[in-house]
Amino acid sequence: MSHPVPSSSPASPVEALLVVDVQAAFVTGDGAVPAAARLLERTTDLIARARRSGAIVVHLQNDGPPGSDDEPHTAGWELHHRVESGPTEVVIRKTRDDGFAGTPLGGLLAEAGVTALAVCGVMSEMCVQATARTALDLGYRVVVPHDAHATQDIPAAPGISDRVPADTVSRVAAWALGSDAEVTTPAAEVTFGPVPARI
Repeated sequence: MSHPVPSSSPASPVEALLVVDVQAAFVTGDGAVPAAARLLERTTDLIARARRSGAIVVHLQNDGPPGSDDEPHTAGWELHHRVESGPTEVVIRKTRDDGFAGTPLGGLLAEAGVTALAVCGVMSEMCVQATARTALDLGYRVVVPHDAHATQDIPAAPGISDRVPADTVSRVAAWALGSDAEVTTPAAEVTFGPVPARI
């Protein structure tokens, strides 16, 4: 596996946008990722442009265990972005990092004829990376815009490392996907096209 090479031209269109775990607990209040404001600006724009183009928009919503910040039906579990439910916009709940694991996501994308998708949201090294990796394994062209996913700092661990800043963690998480994923494209350069079939 080789590493990504920065692209000098805008990416060709994708037919789906996966918005991973952009839930209140992770993007608002004391538990928000450090880059929450930038993340929400980028995801808001990506969602709006995907809707206008007729691309599929999938909001992945994590169901955390009892007592967690994203325990179902608590304030932290709620999606930050308003959902326009319809033929090309859905919410898919999940219980694992990988948005494809135990969910209808794979079938939905296949039925719609999607060949390329973009992944954004939180957390970079967990749910974003796991979902993007499975999409690659399934043969999709995958764009992970570098400024549209985020995570928390890794705290210092005596004898192991100092604190690792969140932006470094995000960069490494995307880099680890290898050259098959497009991880240097900025959100503003992601373009969308309509899905070949309606879901």
